[in-house]
Amino acid sequence: MDIVIRRAVEADLEAVGAVTLEAFVGDGHSPADGPYAAKLADARPRFEQAELLVAVDPGSGQLLGCVTFAVGGTGFADIAAPHEGEIRMLAVGGAARGRGAGEALVRASMARSRELGLTAMAFSTRPSMTSAHRLYERLGFRRAPERDWEVRPGVLLLVYVIDL
Repeated sequence: MDIVIRRAVEADLEAVGAVTLEAFVGDGHSPADGPYAAKLADARPRFEQAELLVAVDPGSGQLLGCVTFAVGGTGFADIAAPHEGEIRMLAVGGAARGRGAGEALVRASMARSRELGLTAMAFSTRPSMTSAHRLYERLGFRRAPERDWEVRPGVLLLVYVIDL
């Protein structure tokens, strides 16, 4: 299946919110009634304050997945240093899984980091997101347990890094 990766446009925001909620809440990684669910559903802040990339089926125009890309030290970067790019909220809709959309979005983020002259990437992931971990490791990311952190007490986030 061909996949087009592009910057999101305003018309994508509702679908971005829906696919992000599906991936995080629907897959049990975040509670539907928790404060993070509202952030997942509202794509506008990441569209306006970071780079929101989408994976689209070129034939149907269907949005398959999305990722938020931020440079370290900016508002949407949780843990990346200024020389690092960071991805947040990588999400692929259930019907599109296994088609390479997630990998294409991560590769596009790596390419964007290089375009900006960044020398590394660092980002957080939930321990339960094992499919994503396999993708990151296949692409050359490695665990950086010394950078793991808790977003709030009892909610551990694992950190992955790569030198570019």
